[in-house]
Amino acid sequence: MTATAATQTAPSKFVPAQRWNTEVLGALFELPFNDLLFRAQQVHRQNHEANAVQLSTLLSIKTGGCSEDCGYCSQSAHHGGEVERESLLDVEEVVAAAQAAKDKGATRFCMGAAWRGPKDKDLDRVATMIGAVKALGLETCVTLGMLKQGQAERLKAAGLDYYNHNLDTAPEFYGQVITTHAQSERFDTLGQVREAGLKVCCGGIVGMGETRRARAALLAELANLNPPPESVPINQLVPMPGTPLENAPPLDPFEFVRTIAVARISMPASLVRLSAGRQEMSDELQALCFLAGANSIFYGDKLLTAGNPEADRDEALFARLGLTAA
Repeated sequence: MTATAATQTAPSKFVPAQRWNTEVLGALFELPFNDLLFRAQQVHRQNHEANAVQLSTLLSIKTGGCSEDCGYCSQSAHHGGEVERESLLDVEEVVAAAQAAKDKGATRFCMGAAWRGPKDKDLDRVATMIGAVKALGLETCVTLGMLKQGQAERLKAAGLDYYNHNLDTAPEFYGQVITTHAQSERFDTLGQVREAGLKVCCGGIVGMGETRRARAALLAELANLNPPPESVPINQLVPMPGTPLENAPPLDPFEFVRTIAVARISMPASLVRLSAGRQEMSDELQALCFLAGANSIFYGDKLLTAGNPEADRDEALFARLGLTAA
């Protein structure tokens, strides 16, 4: 189902002629739960292997000291609960972590740095990391913040496959979460990533106090990217001590599953990834998310600064559900 969308903040050349809109996706959210999951599962099976889940591992290569004030993030220098700052890791440490991830079954290795955007001197070292991880036979992904002209091309030349840059939330809610930059700046970086020939990893965070309409608006923005992101991480807020959102009320679990299902329906070909918040999810909730169309997870015991289910637990869950790693 498609419809003409409301005004989009992305550059016009990245917007298709036929687009999803908030009202259409909002109507999907309102469907009876079983009907929504049935439709999402149909879309999923038409576009993906029914029981295959892609495994990614995320490593923080530079922690803390970020100049942005994202209300959910313990790495922001603006918040009293900032995690201990760590400098950029050595290449050898990153390669060792990537090899360990591959040995555990991961096929994509993601590297995250707490920057507003990378300096050129730091980008040189990150490029070396990318090349070394790529040499192990893994897909590579980085999240480094906002890029300057020419930096995406340098990352592509180093062997990068995916660049992660989330939209985080709906445009109307964005200013309540982040004030040090506008969401339009994120679209600028996404445009540079596409122009450099990189694949896009782009999603958002739910459970920050936004409305259901805002969740629909976020998914509409993602689905309206031309083309939609190849990878769409859906994060459930992990309230971090000392951040403005440390006391955010938990999102209803069924609402999270609905968000996964609407993401699957509106972005049929994308990998929809269960990201932050999985440690707090029961096996039964994760199973519903897979039924709703999630087919990628972060695999390992940590996501930047938040916990994540250990690999052994995931392997046991996959065995119980008859899922295979892809």
